[in-house]
Amino acid sequence: MKQSQLFTKTKREAPAGETATNAVLLTRGGFIHKEMAGGYSFLPLGLIVLNKIIDIIRQEMDAIGGQEILMSGLQDPAVWKASGRWDDKVVDSWFKTRLSSGGELGLPFTHEEPLTRLMTSHINSYKDLPCFVYQFNTKYRNEKRSQGGLLRTREFGMKDLYSFCAR
Repeated sequence: MKQSQLFTKTKREAPAGETATNAVLLTRGGFIHKEMAGGYSFLPLGLIVLNKIIDIIRQEMDAIGGQEILMSGLQDPAVWKASGRWDDKVVDSWFKTRLSSGGELGLPFTHEEPLTRLMTSHINSYKDLPCFVYQFNTKYRNEKRSQGGLLRTREFGMKDLYSFCAR
């Protein structure tokens, strides 16, 4: 696509209230749009760059024998309660919500517990190891002061690689 066909335009002025240099430059260049503190939308140029980075990382993960998955963005409290990390005193960055049916769920800041539960139903022997599982997924962290531009946000894309080995 030609630059002249993009709906985004470069800007001379820095966005009001933005203190992070990375976010100022990416906003001025038409790569991102700040929705709120800690929440950014990727515009066409930003999405092209992001997808190219993901493709490079995916190639490297596949080269070491990684297997890509995509896990749910909704977290079951039961698995987290079993590990002791559902409690806000242990992990204070959870985004949690109550369901209208009366249950509760969280938005993931990591997928360690759910993935471990998933793998216990698929790894039956040491012969199934090692196993490298990775994903590109959205994570959420309830940051008290989200002012780091794209480096410290409340919602962000993350590549997780989890390895399961015999030792």
